[in-house]
Amino acid sequence: MIHLKDLTLRRGERDILRGVDLHVEPGQHWVLLGRNGCGKTTVLEMITGYLFPTSGTVDVLGHRYGQVDVREVRKNIGYISPSLMEKFTLRDPVWEIVAGGAFAYLRIYEQLPEEIKERSILELERVGLAHTAEQPFGTLSQGERKKVLLARTMMSSPQLLILDEPCAGLDLYEREKFLDALAGFAGRELSMLYVTHHIEEIVPLFTHVALMADGRITAQGEKREVLTPRQLQEVYDLPIQVDWADHRPWIRVGGGK
Repeated sequence: MIHLKDLTLRRGERDILRGVDLHVEPGQHWVLLGRNGCGKTTVLEMITGYLFPTSGTVDVLGHRYGQVDVREVRKNIGYISPSLMEKFTLRDPVWEIVAGGAFAYLRIYEQLPEEIKERSILELERVGLAHTAEQPFGTLSQGERKKVLLARTMMSSPQLLILDEPCAGLDLYEREKFLDALAGFAGRELSMLYVTHHIEEIVPLFTHVALMADGRITAQGEKREVLTPRQLQEVYDLPIQVDWADHRPWIRVGGGK
């Protein structure tokens, strides 16, 4: 599904990535976790083919970049990033925002088949927003807009879903509602890579974690094996304790109980 081998990226005298290896198998749901500036978004840009490494290999969905038209690979990748939200017209109805995902349109300028509208409303229903279908996109809260983008992404039936800090800027309520909506897609034949720097976003949906620091992967594997105090301290340079509740980790800073 995703196989990154010994990726490096050099800009001038600075190494942004340093020997990154990452292996995500079909159907797995991963979190890429690390501090701001550690290289997480750079890794995503390489997986989506918007950035190429100085050295190393990138294999996505069975294709090696450099030997394939990455535009064709992207058709099977759903990608939600902070910049995507800014590209839509706030006065467009919500269902049109979702329907555009079937064709990678930012706006609808033509008459769409009725089945496309019906499917867009079905995807909205999956995220609990079918009642907003005819509302202008701009009337929704930030959390609702992100769930609309999630529904939009599903219109293209992607094999791989990549989410770059989708809960950034959301309050506690909106964050939990978004994560709950995301968990609703767990039954689909869909691999996920979710990027964050907040450990509490690792809900039961996610089974694997990769820790990243200073342009390299410091640990990767099943989440309980990776999210240990020792390995988290290497990433955050703080004494950290981890508590687990309902297969979800919560952290405390400090060494005591």
